[in-house]
Amino acid sequence: MSKIVPLNEEIKLENKRYLVSETDAKGVITYCNDYFTEISGYSKEELLGKQHNIIRHPDMPKVIFKLLWERIQSGKNVNAVVKNLAKNGKYYWIFTEFKTRVDLDTNTVIGYTAHRKTISHSAIDVIAPLYAKLLEIEKDKDVESAQKYLSEFLNEKDENITFVNLLDYIHKFY
Repeated sequence: MSKIVPLNEEIKLENKRYLVSETDAKGVITYCNDYFTEISGYSKEELLGKQHNIIRHPDMPKVIFKLLWERIQSGKNVNAVVKNLAKNGKYYWIFTEFKTRVDLDTNTVIGYTAHRKTISHSAIDVIAPLYAKLLEIEKDKDVESAQKYLSEFLNEKDENITFVNLLDYIHKFY
């Protein structure tokens, strides 16, 4: 598959519709709804069996996914703001609720479900500069330095803000 060139063109999402996908424990897509395929521009055949990072936008800092994966792999749910890349190069910002699916007999993670919906531009105006700074730190240094910056940034804003409740901070700007 050839590399997609990002365009500076946003896909507008409908307010009351959700993009839904499910993956196995390794992040391989096992299900996606029709709205997900419509917005991403990929067919179900192109998505099923692929790593979910097929839609990762290069503007997304790795540290966000590192922290997200740490949390969901430990069996905890998490919410995140993510910028995705469609097959045609356009982008779309989403609020994502990640839920961990656990085999109750063995208490092991068997997969993840993500429900995504549109997010306000005022929230994007808050998160985009932070993500840009994290990406810059990752390029200049490494992911660990970006994680340290994020932790310090959140502590500066409020002693109680962590990655897990970063969205509470962002929601102040809706």
